[in-house]
Amino acid sequence: MRLVSVASLPKVMHRKTGMLRGFTVPKSPFGQAALTPPPPWHYAGDVVGVEFWTDADATAATLPNGLSPDPKSNGHAVMMFLDWQFTAQDDEYLEPARYQYREAFILVDAMYRDEPVMWCPYIYVDNDAALARGWTQGFPKKMGSIFQTRSFAASGPAAAPVAPGSRFGASLSAHGQRLAEACVTLHRPVANGISLLSRPTVLLRYFPRLAAGYQDKPAVNELAMSITDDLTVTGAWIGQGELNFPEANGEELNALAPKRIESGFRYSVSYSVSDLKILEDHGS
Repeated sequence: MRLVSVASLPKVMHRKTGMLRGFTVPKSPFGQAALTPPPPWHYAGDVVGVEFWTDADATAATLPNGLSPDPKSNGHAVMMFLDWQFTAQDDEYLEPARYQYREAFILVDAMYRDEPVMWCPYIYVDNDAALARGWTQGFPKKMGSIFQTRSFAASGPAAAPVAPGSRFGASLSAHGQRLAEACVTLHRPVANGISLLSRPTVLLRYFPRLAAGYQDKPAVNELAMSITDDLTVTGAWIGQGELNFPEANGEELNALAPKRIESGFRYSVSYSVSDLKILEDHGS
């Protein structure tokens, strides 16, 4: 971890005005106050998820300009709950209070021109650094409270081993309201865990203007494709899934409530992020 010594602080008084550092806000003299360090970003975590089918018109209604429904799988979606650990270049993972977090999001099938993709209409996270990284990428992150059953190597009634018949629960809440609850019962391992992530994810990088007369002309309005390096999936299992989206004020996740459950799954994943592919710029 890179820290600034107290002895270095007086030097700030002699630096030129405007020489602020940091990949994100807040910009500061040494750049350490920024919400998140610059890429490359590295992630590792455990995933509990449910694959399901919902109302096709509801998924289509979430798509931004540039994406269209997938005629072969419109209405297909996955809900994922993740327990993450993050690091960049300075052993950030040694600060778990700042760089561990939990996340929940939904992905729906779509098409970008002739390419099958997935679109993320809603995502929740419990950490401000992850919120900043998500907005930079185009994930529409909101704050939430996310939990999932963890597995431990020491055997016992609470260990939840990754084995046939084991059950893993997960939940998402925000602003005092339950938004999603899931349960996955493992049946069998999957030989190729990457098959669970067969489509690239497309996002919308959108930052509005506040100035009067420009509020309908966003400063940034880019359709982007997420790029992941060194994607690794291990310990993948599938089984039975249960998923419920309770109605909640101020939220629209319930409009994508499952009509048919396909399966449940669990796996561990790691990857790195250092780039983003801009597909279309819809800016003014």
